[in-house]
Amino acid sequence: MRSEQTADQQIETTESDHSLSKVPYNERKMGWLSITNITFGIATAIFYFQIGSVMALQFGAINALISAAYAIIVAGIMGTVIVYLSARSGMNVNLMSRGGGFGYIGASLTSLIYASNFIMYCALEGMILVFAVHEFFPVIPVWLLIVVFGTLVIPLNWFGIKQLDKLQKWSLPIFFVFLITAIVVSFMTPSQYDGAFWTYMPEGMQIGGTALLLCIGMQHGIIGLTALIASDYARFLKPNHIKGGSLAIGFIPQIFCYGVMGGLGIWFGVRLNEPNPGVYIVHLLGIGGALFTMLTQVRINVTNIYSSSLSLSNFFENVVNFKPGRRFWVVVAGVTAMALMLGGITDHLDAALTFQGVFLMSWAAILVTDFLVVKRMMKIGPGYYEERQEYLYKWNPVGVWSLIISSLLGTIAALGYMGPFMQSTAAFFAALLAAVLTIVIAYITKGKYYLNDSAKKINDIDERDILVKSKAGGK
Repeated sequence: MRSEQTADQQIETTESDHSLSKVPYNERKMGWLSITNITFGIATAIFYFQIGSVMALQFGAINALISAAYAIIVAGIMGTVIVYLSARSGMNVNLMSRGGGFGYIGASLTSLIYASNFIMYCALEGMILVFAVHEFFPVIPVWLLIVVFGTLVIPLNWFGIKQLDKLQKWSLPIFFVFLITAIVVSFMTPSQYDGAFWTYMPEGMQIGGTALLLCIGMQHGIIGLTALIASDYARFLKPNHIKGGSLAIGFIPQIFCYGVMGGLGIWFGVRLNEPNPGVYIVHLLGIGGALFTMLTQVRINVTNIYSSSLSLSNFFENVVNFKPGRRFWVVVAGVTAMALMLGGITDHLDAALTFQGVFLMSWAAILVTDFLVVKRMMKIGPGYYEERQEYLYKWNPVGVWSLIISSLLGTIAALGYMGPFMQSTAAFFAALLAAVLTIVIAYITKGKYYLNDSAKKINDIDERDILVKSKAGGK
């Protein structure tokens, strides 16, 4: 059995969130359908409408559709592996990173950047909602809408994952009613394009080539996030649901994100000749469009704030031993997102997505490679994920150097210094480089930095926690 929890961890257990420790087996009671339902809060975000609409109008509908299929496959594979590891270990990616190649301080740094990504997304999604409501009620000042809707997600996160599950369950049918209504009304609205929507191609563009690469580059900005975020919820999955549940949770949300929502965004964008869903949904449904946008953006932003609060808890607990509890970080994340909205975060969208895509794809690639290649094939490092600080090094060069080098070179490529091809595929390049570096550095270090000398005294590892029978540190 694991060692006794600290008082702070007991508080987290009472909240059923376990932001600082693994989820005990007796609390892994959620079915795969419930977990998938929660992740639909992400999949139903109107942001995917916007990505699809922008890609179609700028680079052609067929290129946007091909990039959507690519995103489903890549994010689905990465997501399935990460969900499986999370469900088996009872940890999210922040905690898994500690024993998965980063060390406990190295993993904390990834947690801080991870949290900043979710807060940034919360601000971007929040602005779609603000502009949609302002489009219908222009008399209400934008700053007031930011404060109101920015504050709303804080109490909706107060009671953790059980509250999120209930919110997503009752709101999902309402979402589908609005979505179907918008589709029907759109059919009744004269199209701005005479041909079939998938044949739309802007002047000077063609199928494939640079246009397709630019679409894939836009998808890279969010693929890593959708693959990683499910781990925050999959750690509560019932043990007997892991096999099929990992595949379902890994792929179903991605199919809906990029295939359904992204595909509808392409269709809406071409048909209505408008890239901003906050505008065309309101034009289609009037006040219903404003309510629809409000529902979808609240659904996504409660998950953004939830995941950011877990990551912030992880970072400050490890680095400065500051453990005020997850609810404190819910407030911090919500207030920070409001500050970004008031500061005009949408004006810096391209730069933010560029860094995010490179970093998150690299991080996901390291976690997947560490498990599939380093642990399973090379038999290097422990065969389980250790999250307790007393048994870990502060830094593990396997993950830390792989992430730093791949993110740095990936960002240089994304900024155009390695040519147009590398610029469009920077995140994919960074992910491949991260995977190769993980293997090379693990081979050089022989797993030395996964567990410290104190780990030799460990005698409380549950057999169910062992994922791989390994040589060094495996039990």
